[in-house]
Amino acid sequence: MRGLREHVPGARRRGYDSAMTEPSHKTAPREAPNEAAVVAAAAEAISSATRLAPEVALVLGSGLGPLADLVENATAIPYAAVPGMPVATAPGHAGRFVVGHLGGRAVVAMQGRVHPYEGFDARECSFPIAVMHALGARSLVVTNACGGLDPAFAAGDLMLQLDYINFTGQNPLIGPNDDAAHPRFPVMFDCYDPEYVRHARAVALAEGIHLREGVYLAITGPTYATRAELRAFRTLGADAVGMSTVFEVMRARHLGMRVLGISTVTDMALPDRDEHATGDEVLAVAQRSGATFRRLVLAVLPGL
Repeated sequence: MRGLREHVPGARRRGYDSAMTEPSHKTAPREAPNEAAVVAAAAEAISSATRLAPEVALVLGSGLGPLADLVENATAIPYAAVPGMPVATAPGHAGRFVVGHLGGRAVVAMQGRVHPYEGFDARECSFPIAVMHALGARSLVVTNACGGLDPAFAAGDLMLQLDYINFTGQNPLIGPNDDAAHPRFPVMFDCYDPEYVRHARAVALAEGIHLREGVYLAITGPTYATRAELRAFRTLGADAVGMSTVFEVMRARHLGMRVLGISTVTDMALPDRDEHATGDEVLAVAQRSGATFRRLVLAVLPGL
């Protein structure tokens, strides 16, 4: 990472800190946490380490974190040092914010995310989006590793996310809402910004990058889908399946951020194949296709 400085202002425990209200006993209804205060404290911890106000936020999924190594004049802040921030435990997720310049833009990148299968709920998984918005980011590039459901895809392909199907049974916007600041019922039509989609298509064409397009379906994991589930997902109209992303997109749109989604197809999740890829194989494919992924994102950033 170019000019990297790692900032560790003092470790705090995983999850929401003491600013969050705890229930008085197990059977009592949980009181609404003062999330706005926790978001503000988290943003302050990051901004105190760097004076840079980011314009674009990036979420770098499994095996895609090396893009953050290209950030110039970078400051890295471990998640454990940020109040209220859940700490990533998944393989291939370094677990830190990286702030600096990339593709000519001021950025804040999440080098790894958290997932429901790690034990975090939808609101916790999307909490970092609210923090990056509080830092000043108004655009979000969300990335992931996924399994290809469209038999025309191949492992190593990049896919432009056109829409999503939330098959997790969770939603990060359930609970208290500041109706004066954000809509109670945000519309998710065109959740991926149409102008950003057109821009990514044009950039891929100019760069000679073969870019697939499709619908991303999210499950919680950690189990991979059964053959019957894969057939059902395809029937529903999904082109790829994964264990992340949709909570982040929901939170970003709720906050008014513009979103672009790019997936790396790391394995083919076809129900009639003899075997399914392992977690290690998924990371290996993500790393092999990383150069093309990085070239696409670097070329897309200036136009966001």
